[in-house]
Amino acid sequence: MKIFQERLKQERKALGLTQRVFADKLGITQPSYTRYEKGTSQPTLKTLVAIADVLDVSVDYLLGRNDY
Repeated sequence: MKIFQERLKQERKALGLTQRVFADKLGITQPSYTRYEKGTSQPTLKTLVAIADVLDVSVDYLLGRNDY
């Protein structure tokens, strides 16, 4: 799921958000969020949808199913 990690980090940085601020927006801890970017943990479906909503992208984009 390397593409998820890359897109997650890329989109977060494009919004100018730190990992801590982004985690706060999701209602999770920074260490939990950091594990998503490192690929050592995967978000729940609920958290994945929240990530897509905060980033204003689709879940399909985050998962590499499309490029837009």
